[in-house]
Amino acid sequence: MGIEYKEERLTAEEYIEFLSRTDLGSQYPKERFEQRIQKLVKNVSISLVARDGKKIAGVLFALTDFCYWLYVTDLGVDRDYERQGIGTALIKKTHEIAGGEKDIALYLVANENAVPFYQKLGMTKSTEVMEYNHIEWTDFTVGDDKGI
Repeated sequence: MGIEYKEERLTAEEYIEFLSRTDLGSQYPKERFEQRIQKLVKNVSISLVARDGKKIAGVLFALTDFCYWLYVTDLGVDRDYERQGIGTALIKKTHEIAGGEKDIALYLVANENAVPFYQKLGMTKSTEVMEYNHIEWTDFTVGDDKGI
């Protein structure tokens, strides 16, 4: 059957279960985790899901104005599906949905371990991003016994 890509809204429960099968599950703070995930899945501009049958193999969430900017907030691939081109396909399809690479600039914050992946896609590190961050942040990993 193969991997199918579709814009769809996930429930918070579906996304949390998916996070436990990815390296993306360690990027969130523990504080108000479930409430924040509920807001996330409800409010992102683009929610693109890669499925192998009913199983979620990959997810990309992004914010966009559909005119100039696309900001990828979440890109994760189930560990059992890594290195099969799913992350690349999710990035390319999301860029198309937002308006295409000739009109839309794509931005994201990359985990250091993921930098080589994004560089292979032709992305470069930027020094032009400003930050204001005063979030309470207790590290944890989704799916760990100590986590959620």
